[in-house]
Amino acid sequence: MNWQAAIERTLRTTTANLPRFTEKFPLVSKGTPKYELEDQTSWTEGFWVGILWLSYEYGRDPAIREAAVDAVASMKRRLEQNRQLDHHDIGFLYSLSAKAQWILEKDEQARGVALQAADTLMKRWRETSQLFQAWGPEGDPDNGGRIIIDCLMNLPLLFWATEQTGNPIYAERARIHAEKSRRFLVRGDDSSYHTFYFDQETGDSVRGGTHQGFRDGSTWTRGQAWGIYGFALAYRYTQEPSFLETAVRMARYFVAHLPEDDVAYWDFDVPQQEGTPRDSSASAIAACGMLEIAGHLSADDPERQDLLDWAQRSAAALTERYFTAGNPEEEGFLRHGSYSVRGGVSPDDFVIWGDYFYLEALLRLHQGTPGYWYER
Repeated sequence: MNWQAAIERTLRTTTANLPRFTEKFPLVSKGTPKYELEDQTSWTEGFWVGILWLSYEYGRDPAIREAAVDAVASMKRRLEQNRQLDHHDIGFLYSLSAKAQWILEKDEQARGVALQAADTLMKRWRETSQLFQAWGPEGDPDNGGRIIIDCLMNLPLLFWATEQTGNPIYAERARIHAEKSRRFLVRGDDSSYHTFYFDQETGDSVRGGTHQGFRDGSTWTRGQAWGIYGFALAYRYTQEPSFLETAVRMARYFVAHLPEDDVAYWDFDVPQQEGTPRDSSASAIAACGMLEIAGHLSADDPERQDLLDWAQRSAAALTERYFTAGNPEEEGFLRHGSYSVRGGVSPDDFVIWGDYFYLEALLRLHQGTPGYWYER
């Protein structure tokens, strides 16, 4: 597979999108070839900025860099105004924007923004339950004791903050949350819950459930992908073997439950048949996670080659059958992503995080360039 050619075609799409994606940010496409643009009200704005930084890192186009810098400035204002940040997805927002600028350019202001974002995320720590609350205000009757598997991808911002400041509290709490996620979100068969509830008064475990999956006991494929990548990143920062082992086991489960074309349906427990929505973004995230895992395994470990083979197979399947390949009529990279099939929100559309992780996977495969989850 010619990964470089695919990257060049994503650049064509990104460059074409620059004039329209300025004051507002792309989220999903809602049944059209064009992205719906929104003000900074979501958890997803960082993915567009991450696409810009990856694209600039690859091609060094000054117009793309200018757009990335402007977007980081916009997100800095959001942070200062504390707008729509009452959730745990601060890492998604600021690892791929301000922290990315710091990693690439050592811009001190960008570093400061990323550290301020880490402090904002730390406010979601709940001491009694020893977790980062996913959504809503402290004490919320429905969400006060809830974690979701997506949070694993937000923890790298905290691990990084400890590296930058020398203050161990960021990493300590991130490690505790990752361990709680490992114990309660990952089931005995290596599948996963999307969400888990804890008693706010005592911290006792209550039950697993779902918000976006098929049912409480099913395995939402994007959640499984978050787990694969998130535990691999937790291992990178902590070197705790249980995190790497968990990432590997979740990866095996993901691969074992894929359909013949190697691209996931939206939930592993729905009927895998014609007309059932896919989630191309889940496969893109999982591919990045498996490449991350492979980087931590020795060259003679057979698991390493299996993971590399699957990641390449997945990226090839996405490229051959789901990629828009620079089509000027389409603003996204990957067709057939799903936001929330359960909620009836963009069940078969472009989703901006799918585009980001697809590009990250291509760059990892082509030249070993990771995303912005950690310092290079």
